[in-house]
Amino acid sequence: MDLGLGVTSDMASVDPDLLQLQDVPMLSLKPNPYKAHIDELFSQWLSLPETAKMVTTLLEEAKAGSPLSVPGSSFNVNTSMSNSVLPNMFPAVSTPPLSPRSVSGSPRSLMRRHGAGPSSLGSPLKWANEPAKEVIPQFYFHNGPPLPREMAERCLSRINQLFFGHMDGLRVEEFKLLTKEICKLPSFFSTTLFKKIDVDNTGVVTRDQFVRYWIDEKMVTMDLATQIFTVLRQPDKNYLTQDDLKPILRELLATHPGLEFLHSTQEFQERYAETVIYRIFYYINRSGNGHITLRELKRGNLIPAMQHVDEEEDINKVLKYFSYEHFYVIYCKFWELDTDHDFLIDKENLLRYGNHALTYRIVDRIFSQVPRKFTSNVEGKMGYEDFVYFMLSEEDKSSEPSLEYWFKCVDLDGNGVLTPNEMQFFYEEQLHRMECMAQEPVLFEDILCQMVDMIAPENIYDAERMVIYSTGSEEMQAVRKCF
Repeated sequence: MDLGLGVTSDMASVDPDLLQLQDVPMLSLKPNPYKAHIDELFSQWLSLPETAKMVTTLLEEAKAGSPLSVPGSSFNVNTSMSNSVLPNMFPAVSTPPLSPRSVSGSPRSLMRRHGAGPSSLGSPLKWANEPAKEVIPQFYFHNGPPLPREMAERCLSRINQLFFGHMDGLRVEEFKLLTKEICKLPSFFSTTLFKKIDVDNTGVVTRDQFVRYWIDEKMVTMDLATQIFTVLRQPDKNYLTQDDLKPILRELLATHPGLEFLHSTQEFQERYAETVIYRIFYYINRSGNGHITLRELKRGNLIPAMQHVDEEEDINKVLKYFSYEHFYVIYCKFWELDTDHDFLIDKENLLRYGNHALTYRIVDRIFSQVPRKFTSNVEGKMGYEDFVYFMLSEEDKSSEPSLEYWFKCVDLDGNGVLTPNEMQFFYEEQLHRMECMAQEPVLFEDILCQMVDMIAPENIYDAERMVIYSTGSEEMQAVRKCF
């Protein structure tokens, strides 16, 4: 093995510090006695024909701007010279001994002690144990994680099957199978989804239009709640209104086997749809502003109810929102109280509710619109939507909306705290009724003791100004114990 190859093979195991010369004082340096001999050998090497030819070639390549190359080497000029020309003049010798490690320390050693490493100086030498950078994969995707390739291929294959034979596209009556199998949405979303894709109102949806909307726009990777929210909402809104739910209710009435008997009565179809929407907003729209957000939709139980009604043929078995029997009870009760059938009821009408179960004072609080603002826009009148909210609160006092409704009624000063005086104000009228009916009266103090035992309030400090509970999640749980 020649000198060049030997040095190259050993360089990988050489410590960079060993390549440093020992620090020598400037005064101890002496002229090299062999300099004249080295100059003579260099002159002889330059006079060789091979050297002249190589230098001429390198000069021509340098002028032409091409990379320098020397025959017999694949590295650089210095390496090629040591492998081709130099061995002709100097015989191969063993690898020269390494420089001894400096006692006083080389400049590189001093810099390393002071915190400077090879990488900070731009040196090509790297630490052997330098840790590799850890790459953290993306873990949040706004519209869900990317669709796996295999799943995308299966989805496209099924889409192609459903569009086979329909080169011009699918019409709205043919779109339901696509809504159920590909989109996994309830079947009564078919018309709404169709119109969402057919923005030009052509009456057909082509394969490319569907793929562009459902796959390219990443609808397929969203969760079900986000998909439903996106399909129902208006393009410029980030919430759902009552009008956004009307199209799916119309399609449910037209296609559900449990509602076929309503096809001949248009008025009852509209009242049923309105009642379902009012019930949905009563439970889902907890902010009470008439706008259902995506967060409220996800936290509610509307989507499971939609899936249930899509699979269940008996509409009355779907107790959440869609039961026709529930609608029938609510509507008939309103029609019974509305004696003049102007679709509005006043205080006198509401006092007859539940065989005169409500007191004058609580009815006054309801018509003062403290628990909820009326939507009838008629002074002193309650509309059908307002009555639905009242009846749902009256019949199920264990729900959060009901607890909030009645809490606001009893909280006379609106400070978020109920006191015995406020409760006694409403109980006095019931006590008077018991006395008029010759029944043994139940004193308010006895009822108050029972409530205290059930709620166990912490801040009892005065029997006359006792704070029973205030608004809030923990306090609402305490209120629920009383019902």
